[in-house]
Parts: sequence; structure tokens; C-alpha cells
Amino acid sequence: MDVLRTPDGRFVDLPGFPFPPRYVEVDGLRMHYLDEGPPDGATVLLLHGEPSWSYLYRHMIPVLVEAGLRAVAVDLVGFGRSDKPVRREDYTYQAHVDWTWAALQAIGLGGITLVCQDWGGLIGLRLVGEHPERFARVVAANTTLPTGDQHPGEAFLAWRRFSQETPDFPVGQIVNGGCVSDLGPEVIAAYDAPFPDDAYKAGARQFPTLVPITPDDPAAEANRAAWQGLRGYDRPFLCAFSDSDPITRGADAPLRTLIPGAAGQPHVTITGGGHFLQEDKGRELAAVVVDFVAAGR
Repeated sequence: MDVLRTPDGRFVDLPGFPFPPRYVEVDGLRMHYLDEGPPDGATVLLLHGEPSWSYLYRHMIPVLVEAGLRAVAVDLVGFGRSDKPVRREDYTYQAHVDWTWAALQAIGLGGITLVCQDWGGLIGLRLVGEHPERFARVVAANTTLPTGDQHPGEAFLAWRRFSQETPDFPVGQIVNGGCVSDLGPEVIAAYDAPFPDDAYKAGARQFPTLVPITPDDPAAEANRAAWQGLRGYDRPFLCAFSDSDPITRGADAPLRTLIPGAAGQPHVTITGGGHFLQEDKGRELAAVVVDFVAAGR
């Protein structure tokens, strides 16, 4: 497998991001993660999606740490400071699930409160369905676990077409476009930092094509099996979707109704947040997580 590694110099002095890098090796690949807060605090695992990286959680981590929680944010393979296979064919849904699960084991995480958004949920919820004993509770934000049995929605199909047809893949501008507020040039540049040129973007380019949109998709059967696990997941499960995301609007309904642990929970709609609500309303989302953990639900 041919692999690229973004030079460290690309990550120097990023605004609002003082966290030291940490690494684990998984299947011959180096995966980056942040690990902030007391080692004996309740573990909150923050999983990003497409095409962002752990920088997305910089507003939330200080709030979680101040509350005495351990905040761990992993960069998925192909993103952030994690290694980036060059061939798009090396990125499959199953590979991402396997890489992420191996990273959680290598870091030694247990009793996890999962916070997942976008592909962070497509991977994270799959892992909850397959390994429910590892997760104490879940906060799902603007995400889903698709099986291809339902129409993905016109907004997603438009995004998928754009992702494959655009000559450039302007990562920072894509994230900016998924926010209610304008991020500004320095933050946009921070989202571009992992990708010095297009050769580094194979994973980001491939992700939209991996979402199951037909019943016979290669990942559909495994996701259906994971849903069987989620239908038995009776630990606390909270939905914290934003009010301004056309991609995942309404995706919280099956999570609320089909997962036993979601019954009776104080699900919230975070106002003023776009698809990347961690950018628009990160401190508010972090406060939801803090209260959820503190309540011991």
C-alpha cells in the first residue's frame, strides 16, 4: 500500500489548536489522536467525518476537560495527521471500521461515551452495534447508519455528485460551506492543512462513494447486522442534531425510535448550527455531552 504522510510543518500554529499529537500504529498505518484531560476521567471519544479532522473538536475539548472528562479525538485514516493511502481503492467502508476499531483497542479505550457526527457516526454507530459492551453511552449529532434500503435524499446525492465531478476538492471551503457562520481564512486554511495537494485527498474523495445508497451496496449487509445490535442497545443514547443541516435532517427519527437506550432521553435540537455544528455551536454541544455524562443516564 502506497502511503503519504502530511509533513508536520503543515500543522504548526493552527488557530485554537494547542493540543500535542499522539500516535498509534494500525495495520501498518500511523493514526493520529488527541488525548486531553485526566487519564482517569470518563472517556469521551470524538469521531469526525468528511472531510474534516480532529481540528473540528477544538471548541469542545476545553469544555469537556474542564468538566473532568478525558477527551480523545481520533483522525480517521486519510484525514488530519493520520497516514493517507494513495489509491482510492484502499479505502473501503469495512477498512475504515477495522482501522478505527483497532485504534480504540491500541489506545486502550473502554467505558466510552461516543460523540459522532457525519462519517464519525457511520463508523462509530457501526462499532456500537458490533461491540456494545465497549460503549457506555452515545451522543449522535448530524449522522446516521445507512443500509441503502431508504432513499439517501437529494441533498446528499447532490453532494456526492459534486465530490466526484469537481476538478478541485477544496476541503476548507467545503467545511466552511457546511457551517452557518463564515470560518474565516485562517480556519479554512487549517482544514486544508492535511492536504498539501490532490494526491493526499484520496480518502476525502472516496468517502462520499462509500455511503450505502442501494440495498446491494458492499456495506449494506454489515450495517443491517449492526442495526440488529443497535436495536438491543439499552444504554443511554442521545440525539443532538442541529436545526440547519439539509444532509441529515430527519435522520434522528429512526435513532430515537429504534434504539432502546434513546427512549426517555432529553434529545435536543441545537439552534444555529449547520452540518458542522461543532464549528457553529461547539461549546453548546460540549455542554450537552457534559450534562449527559453527569446525569449518569
